[in-house]
Formats: sequence, C-alpha cells, structure tokens
Amino acid sequence: MIRRALCGFLAAVTVAGCTYYQTVPAAPPPAPSRFDRAWDAALGAANDAGVRVSSADRTSGVIHGTTPTDDVTINVFTQADGRVRVEFNCKGSGGSDAELAEQLSNAYDRRMGR
Repeated sequence: MIRRALCGFLAAVTVAGCTYYQTVPAAPPPAPSRFDRAWDAALGAANDAGVRVSSADRTSGVIHGTTPTDDVTINVFTQADGRVRVEFNCKGSGGSDAELAEQLSNAYDRRMGR
C-alpha cells in the first residue's frame, strides 16, 4: 500500500515538474520599403503602358524599355529627405513623347493607390 502511494506521489510530482514551452508567435513580415513599393509600381506601370522592359537594375534604380515608337527610361531614387522620386523619360523619333509619359505616370499613380 505504501509502495502504491509512493508511486502515485512520484508520478504526480513528475508530471507537475514538466515544463510546457509555447512557441513564439511569428512576427508579421516587414512591410516593403518605400523604394520597393515605388520600384514595383514603376515596373507595373511600364507593363500597363505597353513598354517592353529590356533591363531593370534595382540597385541603380534604372529601368530601360521600348515601345514600337519610343525609348523609355524610368529612374527611381530615394531623395535626401527619404522620399522616393520616380521620373519617366520617353523619347521617340520626333523628340519627347509627353503622351506616353502621361500614361506611365497615370498607371504608376493607380498602382500606388493614388
């Protein structure tokens, strides 16, 4: 009888001494930086406007592409105050193509939620 009581006591003490470790809840992924959002929106705007992207260098912030009539350069860069600036340069055989630049700007604004 004492033996059973001792075994029961030891079992209770053993279970009480177990530690349960909870997993740390996963942190939400960090939000994309301003530059990343602007870069992705600029690439998407080029696609929306029918620009065939020939090169995209995220490090330098320069996207080159063409349409059947224009050469397009998109510059994305961070300014000294932390804001991101995006420039659309479109040059056709007759000079600057303001209409395509406007299409790119409007597509960019839509993608940025403006």
